[in-house]
Amino acid sequence: MPELPEVEVVRRGIDRWATGRPIAGVDVLYPRSVRRSSGGAAALRAVLTGDGFRCASRRGKYLWLPLARSEGAALVVHLGMSGQVLMQPIDADDEKHLRVRIRFDDDQREMRFVDQRTFGGMYLDDLVDGVPTTITHIARDPLDPNFDDLATARAIRRKDTEIKRVLLDQSVVSGIGNIYADEALWRSRLHGRRPTSRLTNGQVTQLLDHARDVMTSALDQGGTSFDSLYVNVNGESGYFERSLDAYGREGEPCRRCGAPIRREAFMNRSSFRCPRCQRAPRP
Repeated sequence: MPELPEVEVVRRGIDRWATGRPIAGVDVLYPRSVRRSSGGAAALRAVLTGDGFRCASRRGKYLWLPLARSEGAALVVHLGMSGQVLMQPIDADDEKHLRVRIRFDDDQREMRFVDQRTFGGMYLDDLVDGVPTTITHIARDPLDPNFDDLATARAIRRKDTEIKRVLLDQSVVSGIGNIYADEALWRSRLHGRRPTSRLTNGQVTQLLDHARDVMTSALDQGGTSFDSLYVNVNGESGYFERSLDAYGREGEPCRRCGAPIRREAFMNRSSFRCPRCQRAPRP
């Protein structure tokens, strides 16, 4: 699933190509992709046609487009496992898994929602303090200018659980997925199963700093693409995979000490660490 840097790359592309343009029409080619929108495809078309997007907004991995005329409403875009938002020329061939097309009055690039596995989708939602109602439970992310490192560190320590488990809890800190959790833990020399209660506020705030740094670096390189499912709005892959220090490097030498990176099972996914730099906690 795309994490914060990948979603931010998509947000920036939408903000550049789609905001401020009147919507001429909406084609829903696969109703399942708008299943969460009240009234289904017909209501989605009725609301969006003739309106437009004021901007493209994001919190953590969640993306939404506030409407220009329908005050207090937004189109939420959930990428799921394989969702893509592409800004394509109107004469470009349709993608195999094209689900929704949004056309604009100026006949420039159109917005296409492509989703191979159909876990994602688009839906209309009301805004509360600028945030969709379905996203209000999501915490701020480390790239948010209003993110409070110390308050978040205290909340993490109060959870009294494994540190990687709480890093993946979007209600505590959002945007950090499996890839960037492993990278931040490697930079902090912390094992993902370290109990949060045994960490100091200083250790946790340093971990959050590392998460912010690694996600900023990934953003500068267009995100991390392990396959063709994650691309930006121009269909281009990110290349931060080449700079990863832990994730996906099983058996390769640690860039810090040379020990082979180890892959372990964690919460039904793979977790990567250096067995020498990130020692397992004592029972």
